[in-house]
Amino acid sequence: MENRFGPKGWTPERLGSLAGKTYVITGANGGAGFEASRVFLSKGARVVMMNRSAEKSVGAIDALKQEFGPDAEVSFIRMDLAVLESVREAAAEIRSTVPQIDALICNAAIAQVATQQLTVDGFESQLSVNYFGHFLLCGLLYERVEQSKGRIVVVGSNGYKMGDKRIRFEDLNYGKDYSAWNAYAQSKLAQMIFGYELQRRGQAAGKAVQVHVCHPGASRTGLIRDTASLTTRVLATLLSPLAQSAERGSWPEVMCATEEGLEPAKYYGPTKFEMVGPVGECALEAFALDREQAAKLWALSEEKTGWNWSL
Repeated sequence: MENRFGPKGWTPERLGSLAGKTYVITGANGGAGFEASRVFLSKGARVVMMNRSAEKSVGAIDALKQEFGPDAEVSFIRMDLAVLESVREAAAEIRSTVPQIDALICNAAIAQVATQQLTVDGFESQLSVNYFGHFLLCGLLYERVEQSKGRIVVVGSNGYKMGDKRIRFEDLNYGKDYSAWNAYAQSKLAQMIFGYELQRRGQAAGKAVQVHVCHPGASRTGLIRDTASLTTRVLATLLSPLAQSAERGSWPEVMCATEEGLEPAKYYGPTKFEMVGPVGECALEAFALDREQAAKLWALSEEKTGWNWSL
């Protein structure tokens, strides 16, 4: 597949000034979300982080202000994606303090949770953080994004191609035969199916919101450091020399938040084995675009989160 951005792929060198723009990023106190924040701030934008840890957020903001100066416009709002009530409270704070959203970037994720964990809302933890929390957040902030003619960026994962390659509607929480890999794969597939369905529904309704789906490839982000089994952590450590930096892992989401002329129903990320290398369009499995499964997931998600979209 020829890269429309040339042999080097998309890089932040393509960006001009982003002064006057506001980017809201979930999970931005480390990894790719932090690196995306750096890029936006370096171009004069405002960044609002939505993070679970206040302590890590303060540290991240201090580091960013040291790099970009005390006037760098970066702040955080506490939000725990595993708790729907926390998502509602954080979204309300965003609506009252952030007048425009040029892109809402659904970056936060957990991965490889070794044993099945259920959230207070009764969801398997990876499905809750990676998908249901973001589904609700996007619903609560969609109008603000639309007012800005902004974008929603869904940071997926090539893990969507693993596991059952479908949503396990009959056993969403993997109560029968829990597997960290399969539950993670389902959570990322759900997120991607939602992104493509949101784009279709928004377009059909004439909404001025772009929705793009990307992935970071194999990046050293510390994603599985706290939750994975010992075996998975050891494997990740052994493979880390083959991965790219978190900075390069952030480029696909920055591109999807800023680049003009991106097409819908595409999948963007590193193109070399879809793990590293130049950023551009990647192959997308057809089951991620299955409309019947998408409609079923959408209805289920509205029921589970208590949020009914007007789309």
